[in-house]
Amino acid sequence: MPPRLAVVELVVSDMAASLAFYRRLGLDAPPEADTAPHVEVELAGGLRFAFDTVDTVRSFDPSWTEPSGGPRRSVAFACDSPAEVDALYAELVGAGYHGALEPWDAFWGMRYAVVDDPDGAPVDLFAALPQ
Repeated sequence: MPPRLAVVELVVSDMAASLAFYRRLGLDAPPEADTAPHVEVELAGGLRFAFDTVDTVRSFDPSWTEPSGGPRRSVAFACDSPAEVDALYAELVGAGYHGALEPWDAFWGMRYAVVDDPDGAPVDLFAALPQ
């Protein structure tokens, strides 16, 4: 049997700040997770979205260092409509998160926007444009 993708993990500098951001995108992390060193949120289909603090990663890999050259990871969240992309982008930017790319109609048929999470990683928001 071939391997299967089971977990997407982010290493975060501030668990509470990161979870606050991702809760706005619909992740269901309980409030007590804000102080945990490792958090996993089960997604539809059995995939898990995990968060580890820098200290947690360094506890088993003391030589771990932050990747250089900026974030090379990105996650994307599907929205139900182009209007939801616009509203969610406005909500996140209004809450103080950095809007990296304002909503626009992409040539591949989606409404697309990008907001940076608290560690500066891009988070894409998208929805199919009407046919």
